[in-house]
Amino acid sequence: MVAVAVHAGHDLRPEIEASIAIDAMTRRREEDPHTDVLTSVGDIALVVHRSRFEVDLNRPRSDAIYRIPEQAWGHVVWKARLPPEVEDRSLQLYDGFYTTLARGLDALATNGRFVVLDVHSYNHRRQGPNAPPAPMDSDPEVNVGTGSLDRTRWGPLVDRFIHDLGAREACGHRLDVRENVRFRGGQLSRWVNERYPGAGCALALEFKKTFMNEWTDAVDRVHLKHLAAALEAVGPGVREALEETS
Repeated sequence: MVAVAVHAGHDLRPEIEASIAIDAMTRRREEDPHTDVLTSVGDIALVVHRSRFEVDLNRPRSDAIYRIPEQAWGHVVWKARLPPEVEDRSLQLYDGFYTTLARGLDALATNGRFVVLDVHSYNHRRQGPNAPPAPMDSDPEVNVGTGSLDRTRWGPLVDRFIHDLGAREACGHRLDVRENVRFRGGQLSRWVNERYPGAGCALALEFKKTFMNEWTDAVDRVHLKHLAAALEAVGPGVREALEETS
């Protein structure tokens, strides 16, 4: 089991930091802070410390640099259009990440099957810090994105994951875990599922930011610890389902 948090980071190269227009707190709100904690479920954990506002590893390469507000939740990201050579240096990071990931997963695929948990988080108070949260029916606590995988092959594993995680509790309540309600998965899970159709199963996990204040970055460490423990608890069942997959 491989757990990846590609949007946990906030770091920027100096030349990017000098060019960026969006303020640090707004940028942080659109990143996935603290998702690195949730990678403890993995036998292998991969955490990216570079901000998605420099290069977004969960989008196709052609869209990995946000050039217009529509790509960045309406935010103007840059003071001016980045020079091509600056963009190229960011895209080198993109290529390096997928080259490294391919090297590691290729090695796993030669020895059998594996699961990639692509861990993210998402905002649910976009109308403001004092506005009501988004309705529960459209915003599950954990959204499991399976839009790019072969459910004929991997369906029992997906069902086991959703069932087992939904049976766990965090801060006194059972987790609301649903499939493809808000998100179906991005580039990383799509890349894994297409590159390793018989060996690799990637689930895109989106945790609603109930474990933190998305407007201030204040985190509830107890809640986050409960989520990590719940995710770790599903590990044995997922591994069992993986062994049973033909």
